[in-house]
Amino acid sequence: MARAGYTLPVFAVAAAKAALIHLLVQSGEFGKKEQGSKALLSDKEHEIQVTLDLAPGEAEVTIQQVANIDSTTALGICLSDPGDNLDLTRDTPIWAWVNLEEIGADAEDNLILEAGEGIGHTAAGEPAFYTYARKLFGVNVRPLIPTQYQARVRIILPEGRRLAQRTSNEAFGILEGLALAGTSGISQPHSSTDQLAEYRASLQKVVQTTPHLVFCIGHNGQHTAHRLGIGAQHIVQTGNWMGPMLAEAGLRGAKSVLLLGYHGKLVKLAGGIFNTSSHVADGKLPILAAAIAQVEETPETTDRLAVIRSVLASPTAAAAHELLIEVGLADSVFGLLARQISDRAQTYIQKYANVRVEVGTVLCDRKGHIIAQDTQLNSYLSDDL
Repeated sequence: MARAGYTLPVFAVAAAKAALIHLLVQSGEFGKKEQGSKALLSDKEHEIQVTLDLAPGEAEVTIQQVANIDSTTALGICLSDPGDNLDLTRDTPIWAWVNLEEIGADAEDNLILEAGEGIGHTAAGEPAFYTYARKLFGVNVRPLIPTQYQARVRIILPEGRRLAQRTSNEAFGILEGLALAGTSGISQPHSSTDQLAEYRASLQKVVQTTPHLVFCIGHNGQHTAHRLGIGAQHIVQTGNWMGPMLAEAGLRGAKSVLLLGYHGKLVKLAGGIFNTSSHVADGKLPILAAAIAQVEETPETTDRLAVIRSVLASPTAAAAHELLIEVGLADSVFGLLARQISDRAQTYIQKYANVRVEVGTVLCDRKGHIIAQDTQLNSYLSDDL
């Protein structure tokens, strides 16, 4: 059975709660409140843990480190544990800086949340704390704040800005970091075999309504599908299980499948990789390099070998895409890859389901903008859908 974990807001709140409790216990100036706080920070087999109300449910979260910075400020640190979900935040440190200051009894709010380094913000400058995250802070941190004091909580993700470059956050208006997102404290293992069974069951329901399916990898593909006007009744979430889901589509009588999502995921299919998790295989840059070798040169590409070397040295698929735009090869390379993805997917279905299913491909960037589509896309949108 796959192991569930917790979402990022849980660890942020746990770190903040631990810091506040530690501050109360260590600082006698906060009076009797400290006596009630000692029991909330437990030491089990040399591990510091806090108990959280997940609203609903309860969780015990391990604290990596907690210490006072001075008499009114403390720092708590957790490591993200999403369970068996292949989540890019695994083992990411989450810091909570907590400061207590005395305020008047008529203060409007005794809990102030701030976004530190690595936490994203909206275009308007608001910190990317979603409703559920704010609720968790309210039920777990606010009750511990002494009367006539205000707690200022700043959440810091040292790796947040770097990790955000591997997400589609910008497409949803979250800039320069990760969001404390989610509607639950439990992180379900989306790439586990249990989740694959759920995806298959979902496909079976969709195909009973329509034989024309749209496969979306994550929020990027789903967001783009909605923006294109594709009806929700056609959309099937696949996680990273592209191969099994393509075979399932063939076995269940689908007539067509449109693959829609981030190019850094879908280009793997052009190389015959049908589980798109980077934990399984990460051949996207070599696949891009092979495509560069197959397309015609442009006036800007005087040295094709230099372009290939630069792509192979790119830190991310997004950086490689930007490079290909600069040398005028993006349209031809990704257009070729879209066709190769469709061909490979059709062949895969034929091999494992012994049936021919039409496949089209739409490749998007991290912001959900279409960068390439094969020639079959128009018929999917206008005739079939």
